Amino acid sequence: MNDIYPAAEQARILAQALPFLRRYAGATIVVKYGGHAMGDPELAASFGRDVALLKQVGVNPVVVHGGGPQINAMLERLAIKSTFVAGLRVTDAAMVEVVEMVLSGSVNKQVTALINAAGALAVGISGKDGGLIRAKKLTRTVVDPGSTTEQVLDLGLVGEPERVDVRVIHALTGSGLIPVIAPVGMGADGQTYNINSDDAAGAIAGALGATRLLMLTDVAGVLDAEHKLIAELSAAQARAAMAAGTITGGMIPKVENCLKAVREGARGAVILDGRVRHALLLELFTEAGPGTLIHP
Repeated sequence: MNDIYPAAEQARILAQALPFLRRYAGATIVVKYGGHAMGDPELAASFGRDVALLKQVGVNPVVVHGGGPQINAMLERLAIKSTFVAGLRVTDAAMVEVVEMVLSGSVNKQVTALINAAGALAVGISGKDGGLIRAKKLTRTVVDPGSTTEQVLDLGLVGEPERVDVRVIHALTGSGLIPVIAPVGMGADGQTYNINSDDAAGAIAGALGATRLLMLTDVAGVLDAEHKLIAELSAAQARAAMAAGTITGGMIPKVENCLKAVREGARGAVILDGRVRHALLLELFTEAGPGTLIHP
């Protein structure tokens, strides 16, 4: 008699998930994959299975990955010294070759292999393929603490998305494939640029009009003044929280990317903890997802 209980529990879970499966059938979900979720082998394998499952239940996942630790390791092996300005890495010509080699090569194929091993068909590309990401040079303005004057930093070959052409993504998803995208783009002059993976994922989600952008991070989500998770924010509320100082530090650029994505066409963006096993499934297929949803 006791043998029936595990099966009954599975049936209950499926019944609860059914409305969400219907809601996201045919939807495009952009997933930014990085951080601890990428570095932990068990979480990485679980991520691959979850992305494959999304495809199998009728969702169209698009994965954009990072690879900062892998780039650092390769630069160290090649004895290429990193230069930082105001805490930001300057990317010169020699370094951008390593960045492209690592992101578009080993890391991209590792992520693709995780999904393929779970029974789906993933194809690795970069932002240079099919003209996906037209990039431009990124400039940052900082305030010199000594003089309180603004300085424009030259970060070398660090870029940001200027235009996204999603035709190559539609060609892949329309053929039943899962695009896995390395955040490398090309400028109008043919120059290769290293792009922050959050920036790339947000721009792609906006251009696709994605139902959701899911940004896997190493924190629970956006926290309030009492360090409790905020389940949902409108764009106006998110901007107000940044102005009030509730959202600070490294969370600011993540929230800004989410705001940019929803402003440019995504229906919602979620910052969630990639350290939680099955975070993607919990966010999409349960009533109270584990992350913070930002919507227009």
